[in-house]
Amino acid sequence: MFLKRVTGLLLSFLVICLFGCNNKNQEPYVLKASLLVNEDHSWHKAFIFFGERLKEKSNGRLVLETFPSEQLAKEVEAIRMIQAGVLDMTTTSSLLSNWTEIMTFCELPFLLKTPDDVEILMQGPLGKRISKEMLEKTGLKPLGYFQAGVRQLTSNKPITHPDDLQGLILRVPNVPSFVSAWDALGAKTTPMAFSEVFTSLQQGTIDAQENPLALIKVSGFYEVQKYVNLTNHVVSWSYPVIGEKSFQKLPEDLKAIFLEASEEMITYHQQLFLENEKKIREELEAKGMVFVNVDNAAFIEKCGTTIYDTLSPEMQEIYNTVKQNLP
Repeated sequence: MFLKRVTGLLLSFLVICLFGCNNKNQEPYVLKASLLVNEDHSWHKAFIFFGERLKEKSNGRLVLETFPSEQLAKEVEAIRMIQAGVLDMTTTSSLLSNWTEIMTFCELPFLLKTPDDVEILMQGPLGKRISKEMLEKTGLKPLGYFQAGVRQLTSNKPITHPDDLQGLILRVPNVPSFVSAWDALGAKTTPMAFSEVFTSLQQGTIDAQENPLALIKVSGFYEVQKYVNLTNHVVSWSYPVIGEKSFQKLPEDLKAIFLEASEEMITYHQQLFLENEKKIREELEAKGMVFVNVDNAAFIEKCGTTIYDTLSPEMQEIYNTVKQNLP
């Protein structure tokens, strides 16, 4: 009788242990992504799609929690938190030039002319070097890139020539090349986190801002800005990234699933981007914004060699090579 009781207790103990161990092994890996855009932007929609694919492909073992509108952190803070292993993912681009100079070529003013030029750059040696240095010098692993469109200047007065920028307080991202370019054009630049832009425009702390049309729309800037001045000063894109620390914590099978799903996310986003680009101008005009043609040649001439002069000799050489290889 005693032996049976002991045997029964041992069996029960083993069942409990096995059940507990299995539960522990099945606990999902939860990744947290901080985005600067809101829920309506294509980047956020792509991350939601990504999360769904991760969950499906991994049978629930990989979970992605996405927080839009800089809810968790502003872009610079998010990058530092990812480097520290506190957050896992975000989107970023030229802001990383504060870590490594090669990132200056992401969104460099007056370098690229169309979104097609981005593909040429990304498939060439420079695109590969950018991805390599991003990983090695910032600890962020790029998963491809999201097109963002061409950046335009918004304001409450029409801007057709650089002379119209005199005294204009302009918000720019905390990117040295942006500050240099707009200072050279005559504006008073104010680097500022994206989440603070709408309120600053509303309160009159700043007079203008610049961003791609899709971001202008989803951020509601049409409520506080009248004119879209077609400066076409930057062809913009962003990298969805995961911290290398976070990626290396995943088991090998989940790493493979993660990378497969990320490729699907990139393809999905490109479809969204192309669909949005066809209608975005009409939507902004319907909201009351007026599109203004500007003297683009005058902007390029006024900016002159300002950007080029801020580059190191090695980066100047790369700049010249890129210019020669573009259409």
